[in-house]
Amino acid sequence: MSTRELLEEALKLKADEKFAIVEGLLKSLDEPDATLESIWTEEAEKRLKAYREGKLKGISMEEAFKDWQ
Repeated sequence: MSTRELLEEALKLKADEKFAIVEGLLKSLDEPDATLESIWTEEAEKRLKAYREGKLKGISMEEAFKDWQ
């Protein structure tokens, strides 16, 4: 079934059934991706090690967020 066909069928549902589908889809988007979590954890550990070894210089929070204000 194509995405378009799936949508057409979903639009035929009762409001509470549509809500259940939307809620389930949104919840599935909030679940963390284990692969990405692993990659970011490894990267954070590398950066912390480099910082502690003096290979990476830190900056203040103010400097990091100065353009966000």
